[in-house]
Amino acid sequence: MHKAGFVNIIGNPNVGKSTLMNAFVGERISIITSKAQTTRHRILGIVNGDDFQILFSDTPGIIKPAYELQSSMMDFVKSAFEDADVLVYMVEIGEKELKDEAFFNKIIHCNIPVLLLLNKIDKSNQEQLEEQVNFWKEKVPNAEIFPISALENFNITTVFDKIVALLPESAPYYPKDALTDKPERFFVNEIIREKILLNYDKEIPYAVEIETEEFKEDDTIIRIKAVIMVERDTQKGILIGHKGNALKKVGVQSREELEKFFQKKIHLELFVKVNKNWRNNAYQLKRFGYNQK
Repeated sequence: MHKAGFVNIIGNPNVGKSTLMNAFVGERISIITSKAQTTRHRILGIVNGDDFQILFSDTPGIIKPAYELQSSMMDFVKSAFEDADVLVYMVEIGEKELKDEAFFNKIIHCNIPVLLLLNKIDKSNQEQLEEQVNFWKEKVPNAEIFPISALENFNITTVFDKIVALLPESAPYYPKDALTDKPERFFVNEIIREKILLNYDKEIPYAVEIETEEFKEDDTIIRIKAVIMVERDTQKGILIGHKGNALKKVGVQSREELEKFFQKKIHLELFVKVNKNWRNNAYQLKRFGYNQK
């Protein structure tokens, strides 16, 4: 008997969805920063056992969309309800609601198993934890609740075993050595974007999109050319910085991370271009893999 299924992780921004996904997969599939909206896509991480295959999906944090890119991000969340065999709803200690009531109604009325993971319990005491568990039992009566710490790897194995038990019987959906459905260029783009999120404040990280124009691999080195898109000339100036120092720092950090990820020497060239109002442009969003309609 072989089991396989889609296990989709949803929740508010910054509750630890990407950290959980990486803990389950055992690889750094999703980028992680302290900024909201770090995850923009629905990212698949595949875990294979002898008699099971779990297809974990990390999704963007649930928000009220303010522009077209954010609407597209919420479409990825909607799609996570459509194909899930198990839904993982992640909250953190002290949280009381989901930022979108319509999504919350979907959770409490869905007809598949729901696991509610109460994350960051390392930041709480026993009394607070009990109060939170009781609160969520009442709020989401159809869910089984697990207190966890994704960062400290606490109770992750228990949740993983529960997920395996809930999987339907099925042949694997992907080859048994697959780790994700995303191409190499996607991870190049995400790693560069992560370094921008870590090094810049305010609007810059949210006005940025990365496009890898060249990815050439031989036995000893990968040569990459990537373009950083921004929306305005002023953003381009901030991104490059005085004498190019800010961009140089992003390049060095990205190259080091890419060498860890690909386990190979990397030659990275970064360019900055202005792509006006791309976040509200349906054609551009489709080109960057967002608008799938």
